[in-house]
Amino acid sequence: MAGHSKWANIQHRKGAQDKKRSKLFTKLIREITVATRSGGPDLGSNPRLRLAIDKGKAQSLPKDRIEKALKKGSGDVDGDDYFEVTYEGYGPGGVAVMVRCLTDNRNRTVSEVRHGFAKHGGNLGADGSVGYMFKMVGLISFPVGIDEDTIMEVALEAGAEDIVTNDDGSVDVLTDPAELIGVNEALVASGIVAELSEITMRADLSTTLDVDDASKMIKLLDTLEDLDDVQNIYSNADISDDVLAQLDE
Repeated sequence: MAGHSKWANIQHRKGAQDKKRSKLFTKLIREITVATRSGGPDLGSNPRLRLAIDKGKAQSLPKDRIEKALKKGSGDVDGDDYFEVTYEGYGPGGVAVMVRCLTDNRNRTVSEVRHGFAKHGGNLGADGSVGYMFKMVGLISFPVGIDEDTIMEVALEAGAEDIVTNDDGSVDVLTDPAELIGVNEALVASGIVAELSEITMRADLSTTLDVDDASKMIKLLDTLEDLDDVQNIYSNADISDDVLAQLDE
């Protein structure tokens, strides 16, 4: 199936922002710690932890820091008690935005997130204000030039729900979250290695932005992503290639 899939494009901006190594490592460590605490240290029975460690390794998170995060999550060493909270709101042009955080201080985090929205033409909403628009999915992404036919054959056989060919020629495999690891392993076993594999939130409907709102939206994303407590941001923003080109001028 063909697709515009700009939700994935916006998601990939996070990869560029997260090159700020110290902040990236802090977020990766928090995710490993919380995943261990919530599901235990056994990778075989805790897919969230496995994904978190795989992501950490992909970003060159040192082995000793991974092990320390595991010990904190297991209670073997003392550490901050982080908990999960998701904030919902609207960005420029009415874009739906969900912000997933790991924090040890709700008051601080909600204040920072609210300020980020307000600063760039958005506003923080109530629980449930936009969450109903999103569905949790497994996402496996491949760059331009990949053999789409082989991906489709292997992924669908392994239990993938859909294969999306984006306008730029990149390919996304969509799965049930519980099937993500199995589908990805089947692809790897066939010699097909993804550039991104994660559980994410996808909106069924997107909101198209003009140049002005797109510029504000990107600034909003950058501001939120720079907050220490923010782990992931999901939106239904659709920014066309033409608009992106104008912003790059």
